[in-house]
Amino acid sequence: MARLAQTAGLTDVQQEILSTVRDFVDKEIIPVATELEHRDEYPQAIVDGLKELGLFGLMIPEEYGGLGESLLTYALCVEEIARGWMSVSGIVNTHFIVAYMLKQHGTQQQKDHYLPRMAAGDIRGAFSMSEPGLGSDVSAITSKAVKDGEEYVLNGQKMWLTNGGTSSLVAVLVRSDEGHPEGTAPHKSMTTFLIEKEPGFGEVRPGLTIPGKIDKMGYKGVDTTELIMDGLRLSPDSVLGGATGRGFYQMMDGVEVGRVNVAARGCGVAHRAFELGVGYAQQRHTFGKPIAQHQAIQFKLAEMATKVEAAHAMMVNAARKKDSGERNDLEAGMAKYLASEYCKEVVEDSFRIHGGYGFSKEYEIERLYREAPMLLIGEGTAEIQKMIIGRRLLEEYRFQG
Repeated sequence: MARLAQTAGLTDVQQEILSTVRDFVDKEIIPVATELEHRDEYPQAIVDGLKELGLFGLMIPEEYGGLGESLLTYALCVEEIARGWMSVSGIVNTHFIVAYMLKQHGTQQQKDHYLPRMAAGDIRGAFSMSEPGLGSDVSAITSKAVKDGEEYVLNGQKMWLTNGGTSSLVAVLVRSDEGHPEGTAPHKSMTTFLIEKEPGFGEVRPGLTIPGKIDKMGYKGVDTTELIMDGLRLSPDSVLGGATGRGFYQMMDGVEVGRVNVAARGCGVAHRAFELGVGYAQQRHTFGKPIAQHQAIQFKLAEMATKVEAAHAMMVNAARKKDSGERNDLEAGMAKYLASEYCKEVVEDSFRIHGGYGFSKEYEIERLYREAPMLLIGEGTAEIQKMIIGRRLLEEYRFQG
């Protein structure tokens, strides 16, 4: 077993789950990841394998057919999956966030209706906040739901929807002014709607269109799409939690655990980059000896390993904080910020160790080099994380004068 990224204090059940996932990654993901990524092909066989392992229900309570595991267990599984291919962890993550939001905020009817099928992997989840002109300013959402008789009519365009085509349930955040007088703060007049749809592209239900996949630099395989609502009619049962005006808080709760997930992805990709770098350094010879024996390369390996270990420790701390029931936005922000930045640096150092071969598509590090930048943006940019961290620190260390 590798020396890096070990986690103390795990139960026998957690260790067994992680061992199973690690074996699956080594045997079923790593050998085919680069080929599938170059073809931008959805990894259906891998997804089917994760479904058989019960990964789609990992954190869903046992009463709904899930495994009822902790955020820590989930994050460690994501770290292993991302070590194999980050796109696969993205397929699981969006599903997980929707299931988490349902578990925490859904009505009993919504939980009974969706969670058992989500645990089985028969319903795949996706969530959508961003819009074409939105960026990090969630308060500027323009997509809107208007009450029309007993139904809501939704109009607007959403952007960067992971699993947009393959999902069958989408949690969408829109403005809803019903019951909220003019002048109400934007975050208090937003609602999350649960939209069931057919998987695929084009018009997937009346009033709802998924135009097609967005062509990306990296993070391929998983489908990233737009979502267009044009007169989409939904019943009141589609409102997450049954009451309007709570959507912003529900989404932020989901994104908070999502940040732990992105941190875990960063840890996994960085770990794989280190494995590739340290392996190549012992095989490649220059000036009569393996390049691993050159001090300059040893310095790089030392820095890379330290960053892998530090990011993993912060990710584990953030997950355990959330599992304890405590507020963890500070820890999650720190973990996401550090893990994504360190991931970029470790991948680049491994790329440098590979020299000219790192630029070749025959080598796995080329794929990682294109994947790492997505982590700098997903679930909030570095600047957003630093803003969250700074505000929370000022709350904790309020000057007494």
